[in-house]
Amino acid sequence: MPNKWNLDVTIPYKGLKETIGSCSFPPIGAILLSSPHAPPVFPAAAYVMAEISYSSPSAGDLTSYSATAPRPVKIIQLQHPTTSTTSTPPSSSFLGRWRGKMKRMTWVEWIELFLPCYRWIRTYKWREYLQPDLMSGITVGVMLVPQSMSYAKLAGLHPIYGLYSGFVPIFVYAVFGSSRQLAIGPVALTSLLVSNVLGSIVDSSEALYTELAILLALMAWMAYSIHQPFCDFWFTTASAIVIALSQAKYFLGYEIERSSKIIPLAKSIILGADKFLWQPFIMGSIILAIILTMKHLGKSRKSLRFLRASGPLTAVVLGTTFAKVYHPSSISLVGEIPQGLPKFSVPKEFGYVQSLIPTTVLITGVAILESVGIAKALAAKNGYELDSNQELSLGPLSNKGSGPVIWSGVANIVGSFLSVYPTTGSFSRSAVNHESGAKTGLSGIVMGIIMGCALQFLTPLFEYIPQCALAAIVISAVIGLVDYDEATFLWRVDKRDFLLWTITCTVTLFLGIEIGVLVGVGVSLAFVIHESANPHIAILGRLPGTTVYRNIQQYPEAYTYNGIVIVRIDAPIYFANISYIKDRLREYEIESDGSTRRGPEVTRVHFVIIEMAPTTYIDSSAVQALKDLHQEYKSRNIQIAISNPNRDVLLTLTRSGVVDLIGREWYFVRVHDAVQVCLQHVQRLNESPRTRSSLLENKASLFQRVLRQRQEEVSLSQLESGNREIDTSHLEPLLSKKA
Repeated sequence: MPNKWNLDVTIPYKGLKETIGSCSFPPIGAILLSSPHAPPVFPAAAYVMAEISYSSPSAGDLTSYSATAPRPVKIIQLQHPTTSTTSTPPSSSFLGRWRGKMKRMTWVEWIELFLPCYRWIRTYKWREYLQPDLMSGITVGVMLVPQSMSYAKLAGLHPIYGLYSGFVPIFVYAVFGSSRQLAIGPVALTSLLVSNVLGSIVDSSEALYTELAILLALMAWMAYSIHQPFCDFWFTTASAIVIALSQAKYFLGYEIERSSKIIPLAKSIILGADKFLWQPFIMGSIILAIILTMKHLGKSRKSLRFLRASGPLTAVVLGTTFAKVYHPSSISLVGEIPQGLPKFSVPKEFGYVQSLIPTTVLITGVAILESVGIAKALAAKNGYELDSNQELSLGPLSNKGSGPVIWSGVANIVGSFLSVYPTTGSFSRSAVNHESGAKTGLSGIVMGIIMGCALQFLTPLFEYIPQCALAAIVISAVIGLVDYDEATFLWRVDKRDFLLWTITCTVTLFLGIEIGVLVGVGVSLAFVIHESANPHIAILGRLPGTTVYRNIQQYPEAYTYNGIVIVRIDAPIYFANISYIKDRLREYEIESDGSTRRGPEVTRVHFVIIEMAPTTYIDSSAVQALKDLHQEYKSRNIQIAISNPNRDVLLTLTRSGVVDLIGREWYFVRVHDAVQVCLQHVQRLNESPRTRSSLLENKASLFQRVLRQRQEEVSLSQLESGNREIDTSHLEPLLSKKA
């Protein structure tokens, strides 16, 4: 390769034009200017006049500080919205989406909207679905008959109202409900709530008690249409214990105090021990053992699955046969049950509405807890979407997954005119329905037919059912609610949730269901408020070999830069958490994060980069706090840079004047863009004024300046990668040293 070429090239460089004659250059120059196999072509666009793509205004500012003109960094231009821009485009608003969805809906979707059963009717596969639907409907229907009578007794009602409640709502939900396996009817928790609240108002033997229970069915589900409350009450374990103790009177043979607290129940059981009767205790224990054994065998072996559903029926048949044959006087029986279907009647006693409001909220919450959870799980297992069009039917009050509760509410409203007390989806019966192979809502219709047949033809036989047999059915059902596995899971996964579970369970046992629910909701809200007021804030570092910045605690290999702090706020910023965020930012400014640091050695923080990608919202209090923080940083010569704010957040900052206050050039699309800009400013802290002035006066040749330009590009590249340390013996501060 020749050592010298004759060049006659005119190149603009900082407003100057010079002609290069023949020149020699070291190997680095050869690499810079040319290939070894061809005459050199000077890459002016790439090196002399550094190309800037999507530059922000800050890029131009960077070159004005140094006579050596460091390479302007390549950053993506952040698009600033105008203050006249609306915060939410009309097309993305709820009303716009609602109108758009209505226009796109076909006539089939309109039918499915108001008649959800049409979804499975029009796609019904008769050969594939009919047999499993019939078998599952019969199985659960046989299970529902004795259970409904048992739960009615738990609610303090005559067993006939349990049969009514298992008959009417299940037909309504089969037609209008969106879940194809959810089994609607009386359940233990709602029955306990009905008994607990109505028992404090009127004696269960009076007709008013029944009227209020029916009114409660109407009220509870109208309340849902107004407000969807917090539903995860964490009190099922305590309620299961209370329910089991309340049924002890049918095993022991004597009356005990009606209460939802464990101490009065236990005290009443102990004080009445002298009235103990062994006959109902032996009979109830045997029936309970049979039911539990059949349930266990049905769960453990698929070939014996039918045993799980037939357990309650077996208990009723055995108990009724024994009572019919031997007529034991010491064992109380159900007694006469009216024959025939329920008659239409309007709920009465509206004067008690105010006193029933708290219970309506509780019952609605239990419905959400039971119905939504099991319906979503069953929909996922059976491969269909749950309640896809409910958003249109109930507007902003509905959401996906709320359909099971909405339509079980409709079932209760209709049922309240046919002597039904509050019902909801049942965990146990829905599980049996799914395990029995139910494919569509036809299984629910079959259940309703069985209940109708029982009301019309079998009620004379129910007269001889022992009360202890019904109590055994209730106890066997609530035993599954005492979930030890859930407690151990919470302890292993989240100690805070375990603490919530423990507090709610304990308070419910000793102070009652209402107080237990209130305490559970209160503690849950306290946890939510604490999390919201103390959001997660991460210090970000650069992953080696990438331009990706991640939490240094999660990625210990990530490194940070001296003089620059990068933080990510993983929450909306509003009045409740802005003080915490400001305190943490001050801490990060002072305390070392313990990560590997690279870049120029500086003595303090000069830049704070705030990554706002996870920040979905910022309110006026936070805006004012950002202004105060900017002024506080400015007094200490610290510059704030904002990275990747979303459209709404950036619009709020623009309208409030924060963008102009901080400077539009300090808003970036990427964290890496902000780091590059800040890093060049930090690098200039290592340049001496004397050095810069001598460079300005030096009449070096253009080629020498080009080589210096290239060396500084390499230097900056090394600086960004953290592989270069700069001598800091003489520093020129970027910001004036006022503080």
